[in-house]
Amino acid sequence: MGRARGTGAVTVVLMMLGGVALAGCAAQPPAPRAGPPHAGPLHAGPPHAGPPHAEPPGAVPSRVTSTPPASAPPSPDAAASLGARSRGQVDVYAADRPGMLSPVVEGFRSLVYVPNSESGTVDVIDPETYRIVRHFTVGALPQHVVPSWDLKTLWVNNNRGNSLTPVDPRTGRPGRPVRVEDPYNLYFSPDGKYALVMAERNNQFDLRDPHSMKLLRSLPLPCRGINHGDFTADGSVFLASCEFSGDLVVLDWRTPIVMRHIHLGHMSMPQDVKLSPDGAVFYVADMERNGVWLVDAATYKVLRFLPTGRGAHGLYVSRDSRHLYVSNRDEGSVSVVSFEKRKVVDVWRIPGGGSPDMGGVSADGTKLWLSGRYHGVVYVFDTRDGRVIRTIPVGAGPHGLCVYPQPGRYSLGHTGVFR
Repeated sequence: MGRARGTGAVTVVLMMLGGVALAGCAAQPPAPRAGPPHAGPLHAGPPHAGPPHAEPPGAVPSRVTSTPPASAPPSPDAAASLGARSRGQVDVYAADRPGMLSPVVEGFRSLVYVPNSESGTVDVIDPETYRIVRHFTVGALPQHVVPSWDLKTLWVNNNRGNSLTPVDPRTGRPGRPVRVEDPYNLYFSPDGKYALVMAERNNQFDLRDPHSMKLLRSLPLPCRGINHGDFTADGSVFLASCEFSGDLVVLDWRTPIVMRHIHLGHMSMPQDVKLSPDGAVFYVADMERNGVWLVDAATYKVLRFLPTGRGAHGLYVSRDSRHLYVSNRDEGSVSVVSFEKRKVVDVWRIPGGGSPDMGGVSADGTKLWLSGRYHGVVYVFDTRDGRVIRTIPVGAGPHGLCVYPQPGRYSLGHTGVFR
C-alpha cells in the first residue's frame, strides 16, 4: 500500500501524526500484500444512554486510559464462549424491517447518494430508474454520505476539504458546507447529543454538536487511522477500528476515554464494524487478512477469525437480521454470513470482477447497493439470488454511498446504521 505499518504492540504514548497517507481510502488499488496466516477457503425505543458525565471545573476533558494492547489470537475460553451465548432474545435491528420508516422521513424521495472521492462530487441516483438525477460539487475527497441522528439531514464527509456538506433529503439538494477538521467518517451517539467525527488523519475521536458541528471535546488515540465503529446494544460503548496500525479501541464515548486497546497484528487493516443482531458479537472486517474478526461484545476478547474474501471491507445487515453482507473489495465479491451459524453460507460474484466497497441495503431489503471503488461504478445486487442487476457509471473513486431513506427510528451514522 506504500504506507508504513506499525509492528508489535501499540503503546499508549499519544502521537499526533499529521499528514498520514490515507491508504485505506486510496483511489488506486492497493499493491499486493502477503496473504493471511489463516488457512481455509475464501468465501464469508433505543436502549437508554444517559447524559455525558459532567467534567469538574478545570478538568482536562480529553483523557486516555488504556490497558496494554490485547493479543488477537483467541484463548480457548474465548473460543468456547462462541457457542455458549443464548440467541434470539434481542434484535438491535428490530426497527429496521421493511416498511418501518419513521414519520420524520415521510415524503422524502427515495434516492441513492454517491460520493466520488477523486472527482470531489456527489451523484444522486433514482433507484427506480437507475439514472443519475442530480450531480453537484462538494469539498475535496468526499468519503461517506451520512444520515444525521434525527434523520433530517445527510452529511457529505469532505475529508481533505475539512468540511461537511449538508444535503436536504427532502429535495436532494446540498447546502452551505460547515468547517470540520478531518471528517473521514461520522457517527452519532445513541442519545443524539453528539456527532462523533472519526478524524483519521489526526488520530482523534472528536465530539461535536450534532447540529452546528462545533467541537466540544477531542480524544487523542493510541492508534493510527480511526475510521469505522459500532455501539454495544445498550449504546454505552463504541468499538472503533484503526486501520493504519491494525488496532481496535474500546471507547467510553461519554467521558471520553479509551477503555481497552486491542492489537490485531501488523498484518491487519481493520475496516467496517457491525454488531450482531443479538448484541453478542462485533464483526470487524479486515482488508489485509481477507475476512472478519469476531469480538465478544461484553468482554472485548477476540473470539476467532472468519475468512470471507480478498479485501474484506464493508458490512451490512439484511432486513430480516439473518445475514451479514461482506463486500470483498479486492476480489469482486460479496460474502453472505449467517448470524446464526457464524459462517459463510453464500458468495455473490461480480461478472468480470469489480471492487465492491461501501453502501447500503434498500428500504425493502431486496437490493444491496455498493460503490465500485476502482471502477467508477455502482453495483446493485438482488439480495434474493445474489445477481448483479445493474452497474451504473458514476464519478471517479466512488466510496461510502448512502441509500436513503431507510427504516429505523434514529441514525447512528456511517452510510446508514439505524436502530
